[in-house]
Amino acid sequence: MNRDLRSRTIALAGLYQAAWLVRQTARGSTRDPQATHASMQSLFAIDAASVTAVFGGLRSLGTGLEVLSGQLDGTSGRRDLELTSHVISLLHLARQLLRDRTMAEHIATGIQRLADAGADADLDEPARIAALATLYEQTISTLSPRVMVHGEPSLLENAETRNRIRSLLLAGIRAAVLWHQCGGSRWRLIVERRRMLECVRTLLREIRFGAD
Repeated sequence: MNRDLRSRTIALAGLYQAAWLVRQTARGSTRDPQATHASMQSLFAIDAASVTAVFGGLRSLGTGLEVLSGQLDGTSGRRDLELTSHVISLLHLARQLLRDRTMAEHIATGIQRLADAGADADLDEPARIAALATLYEQTISTLSPRVMVHGEPSLLENAETRNRIRSLLLAGIRAAVLWHQCGGSRWRLIVERRRMLECVRTLLREIRFGAD
């Protein structure tokens, strides 16, 4: 993967998008179907040619870019500490995963098995969501810190909701791994904050005017 600012920005937008979808699911809010599809698709984009291709095109990251813009722009009053906490946890877990080759191979094998079993299957199919959730439980859930998701108790008690949340957290890990692979780090996030915000605005303009 390219280790440039644009690639890091796109990967981070993918991470914020997955985290945002996790919270929407936990609260029973309406989820953006295009964003949901892009995040789930990213898990199966093993040999994508670019970071953008992992998510199926720039337009599919509109939600994540808007959320990231609010987080980077301190003057907007749109910063969300809960969302940022989830993102920080996922970045930390992704670093651990990158150091654990056995766990990484287990996840890759599980995803490849799902892809082989139904290449044309609906990404939103309950059985596939449940399988991804189980994969998350067997791997990332054993690491620390665990991502603590808050929402409507009645929803969080529902098995299908829990499966969807875990599958979206796995998509968040995918984006966080991409961020690290593109040269992302806490230090870079601090020193590149202004440049990244400008990059986000440029990407949003590209979407608005038809680029992909």
